[in-house]
Amino acid sequence: MILTKNHLDKAINTVDGLVHQTPVLTSSALNEMAGAQVYFKCENFQKMGAFKMRGATNAIQNLSKEQKAAGVVTHSSGNFGQAVALAAKNLGVTAYVVMPENAPSVKKEAVKGYGAIITECESTLKAREETSAKIQQETGATFLHPSNNLDVILGNATAGVELLHKYPELDYLLVPVGGGGLLAGTALAAKYFGNNCNVIGGEPFAADDAYRSLQSGKIETNASANTVADGLRTNLGDLNFPIIQELVSEIIRVEEDEIVEAMKHIWQRMKIIIEPSCAVPFAAVLREKEKFQYKKIGIILSGGNVDVMNLPF
Repeated sequence: MILTKNHLDKAINTVDGLVHQTPVLTSSALNEMAGAQVYFKCENFQKMGAFKMRGATNAIQNLSKEQKAAGVVTHSSGNFGQAVALAAKNLGVTAYVVMPENAPSVKKEAVKGYGAIITECESTLKAREETSAKIQQETGATFLHPSNNLDVILGNATAGVELLHKYPELDYLLVPVGGGGLLAGTALAAKYFGNNCNVIGGEPFAADDAYRSLQSGKIETNASANTVADGLRTNLGDLNFPIIQELVSEIIRVEEDEIVEAMKHIWQRMKIIIEPSCAVPFAAVLREKEKFQYKKIGIILSGGNVDVMNLPF
């Protein structure tokens, strides 16, 4: 399926009034540090604290009346589970969320607090998928993938569209890449709403499957993903990877200490809470300062659901 500007316009209308139009912040101190003009799109201020609210809302809104009546199911250890739970609650739809038994209790409580029905399983992808399939079979609920679903990707794209409406002359747009749903959506936003705007993904060296996938031309996986950026430990999917292949100019990898430093700078200078995954694109800008010198750069701060009792600095 070819995604067009019309698809993006429809997604913008679909989520309008159901998600926050988040602010764009700047910092002269961080601009000086980067040697560039940086515009931070603050999805850490989004409902439930992350951009995933956009994709979940768009996907549920696009279901038929019958599908909505049967409910939705997803598997998630965190943000997407919360997004589906809250979006479903707002739209009067039952949500089933499969969570690994070792997911932080704070995340389980948040999902429960939004009214979803939680089923715990072993902390393997196989167990998550099998449990989700069983619920699907028993309830007739529609499965929503956190990143490899076209309605989710289009919903995610609305953050980039909002940023480009405000600042249409951006030279670069940077986002973190985990499952690829935000990167693919942002790339579509830049294609249809940008003006020669290059889209770049930021990724940890410790979980660089997307970087390797672009190199090899096929979806690669990580044998291990021991990174502080816990939101980026997932792999690309067959729906978002072709979009990324076509529209993303490159992926910049960063070291763990660079992620922590970038996160610290944003906390200290901007006085806002972001999670480690969020800091990866700014770490990429600082790592490759020559490339970005004097340019206008948009960065999507993907979320702020961080465990403040367990900070990496």
